[in-house]
Amino acid sequence: MKRKVLVTGGAGFIGSNFIRYWMERYPDDAVINLDKLTYAGNLDNLKEVDGLPGYRFVRGDIADAETVEKIFAGGVDLAVNFAAETHVDRSIGNPDDFIRTDIYGTYVLLEAARKHGAGRFVQISTDEVYGSIPEGFSVETDPLMPRNPYAASKAGADRLAYSYWATYGVPVIITRASNNFGPYQYPEKVIPLFVTNLLDGIQVPLYGDGLNIRDWLYVRDHCSAVDLLTRRGEPGDVYNIGGGNLLTNYELTHLIIEFLGCSQDMIRPVKDREGHDRRYALDSSKLRGLGWKPEADFEKEMKATIAWYRDNRRWWEKIKSGEFREYYRKQYAHR
Repeated sequence: MKRKVLVTGGAGFIGSNFIRYWMERYPDDAVINLDKLTYAGNLDNLKEVDGLPGYRFVRGDIADAETVEKIFAGGVDLAVNFAAETHVDRSIGNPDDFIRTDIYGTYVLLEAARKHGAGRFVQISTDEVYGSIPEGFSVETDPLMPRNPYAASKAGADRLAYSYWATYGVPVIITRASNNFGPYQYPEKVIPLFVTNLLDGIQVPLYGDGLNIRDWLYVRDHCSAVDLLTRRGEPGDVYNIGGGNLLTNYELTHLIIEFLGCSQDMIRPVKDREGHDRRYALDSSKLRGLGWKPEADFEKEMKATIAWYRDNRRWWEKIKSGEFREYYRKQYAHR
């Protein structure tokens, strides 16, 4: 049966990977991509699907009720909300953008879903809502302790989505994923930033002592987890999606440097950022109980990801000019 699927933020990193994944797996579905095309939205990410009969792009803001209303009024069987401001550094300098998009934008979507009876609504959250944990693994029932404006905005949207299930019966499912990696990631995030800097002969900025720990999840595995939850997830429930690949930022940096054959002199220590969580780690047992597990071989896919940025200069060179270059010049000029 042909379904109408709304993907918000579909021109971004995870959203575009999800649209390509979905259209490969469900070619008969109609997919609407709603994206504002902020600095991180890039239609070059979707050249493979542009022009396919089931795909439609709508440029618009999830916080614009009129635009959202028109889409939901046409019928939506499944909505997956990837749209968000996501970069911690930017949230520290401009938290208002994060509150508007991540919380108010989610509210606008939920209201439209409530009014028009969307089939399912998947709210994409993050492991950062748990805050820093010194040991062990976060489970879905742990308290939320966000420590920067980005994480707080995602926690707010996460709980707002749950409230629409508890109060109105909107069939909401909430996911909290660990750090994603893969192709088409905007090069302000650590992996594409470091790879592209090194390819240009520019030092990479490593925060603090480099011992902050992150769990890395291949983006395609994230997509398959969301796919499963659209079919088998329980409305009102939260599901962690972890890759099970815990690395310090120091280890990750050296992995990239060694793969590209660069010198360790290319690492430039910089002052640690405000609100920098020390360690994230997720317990994904609940999701695994539904039959999901990460399929990616971490080392293989990490090397393939690094190679993708090496081999796709034209994609990121356009991005790393102009606004991006000026932003990072200011960020690190005093460090």
